[in-house]
Amino acid sequence: MARGSAEASTLVTTREHETEELFALLATCTSEAERETVTAELVELNLGLADALAHRYSHRGADREDLIQVARMALLLAVRRYRPGAGAAFAAFAVPTITGELKRYFRDHCWVVRPPRRIQELRLRAGQERRHLEQELGRTATPEELGHEIGVDPAQLRECAVADGSFRPWSLDVEYDSGDSLGSLLPDGDDAIEHVTDRLALQRVLAGLSRRERQMLVWRFQDGCTQAEIGRRLGISQMQVSRLIRGILDRTRSALTDLEPLAG
Repeated sequence: MARGSAEASTLVTTREHETEELFALLATCTSEAERETVTAELVELNLGLADALAHRYSHRGADREDLIQVARMALLLAVRRYRPGAGAAFAAFAVPTITGELKRYFRDHCWVVRPPRRIQELRLRAGQERRHLEQELGRTATPEELGHEIGVDPAQLRECAVADGSFRPWSLDVEYDSGDSLGSLLPDGDDAIEHVTDRLALQRVLAGLSRRERQMLVWRFQDGCTQAEIGRRLGISQMQVSRLIRGILDRTRSALTDLEPLAG
């Protein structure tokens, strides 16, 4: 066993032993003041566990400090609910309690517009499966490939992609390479409201494209790159780029046509 792993294992064992001793002491407390003091010591001793679990969720769009606060409050809840001698060690009891509170926090507080629960749950599952699948494929997985992998209709995965914008909306102050902010690019004419429906429909359709497909559209229509330049960046031929862009545009037009009844 590596030295670092051995030291970490020793620290965990020491923490578990001290935790057991404190719970035994907690059982003998006769006053509320004594119970609160020992409870505080238990929480402080296991803060590392709570913070480590919060860190696992820190790259999913929520503020890290908020996640740490949620995890620590859940740790306190676990200390108060735990009953020594029930079979499981405290850590085994606390981890599901803390992760459950973290997931509940994401579900209840991190959506600007909350989608149905089935979409929230599928979004998390799809994100985990996508990483594994793309490691195996060595490229971006299509909605059809991911849908086949997890046994769901690709249309549901496109709903998840649309829902991403509800979880972490773009800031109007975000600047592009040109130096312009998103807010400065928004129309301010009197007839701007007439185009809102079209813009929302287009945004919804574009959200369903893969990252690679959106990047190709940016290079072609925003940056003005030729198909040959795009091909060199992607390591494919100009003809392949032409077919890919034509396919993206055909699918986009078809999807916008399907959305027209909703817009009306």
